[in-house]
Amino acid sequence: MMKMTAIKFEAVPEFPKELNIAIKKYKHLEEDFERFKKALEINQPQEMRGNFRISDLGINVKIPIYKVKHFRSLVFKGKGSKSGFRIIYAHMNKEHKIIFIEFYHKNNKTNHDIKRIKKYFEE
Repeated sequence: MMKMTAIKFEAVPEFPKELNIAIKKYKHLEEDFERFKKALEINQPQEMRGNFRISDLGINVKIPIYKVKHFRSLVFKGKGSKSGFRIIYAHMNKEHKIIFIEFYHKNNKTNHDIKRIKKYFEE
């Protein structure tokens, strides 16, 4: 039996504030986010339904950055998997680490923050 290496979760400084604002507004969100993290521990990001690698970041962002469009939330039960929440994160496979970059609702923002991604991940 193969031993699984635990994934470390980290976040850029802006992420916890964004998540906490949403958690105050949507009561099940904290539980949903913990369930999402468990799914990340089990699956490779590219294998998860609704995860898309962001490709327009330029050649100096070498770490794979993903956008989650199918974040399942009890907040929107019965509305399908496209809840409207978006999560942007970096997957550092060799280090067994996921760094959360951005959390937002698609009604409040149209797209991910490329400047923020480049700020932390451009070489």
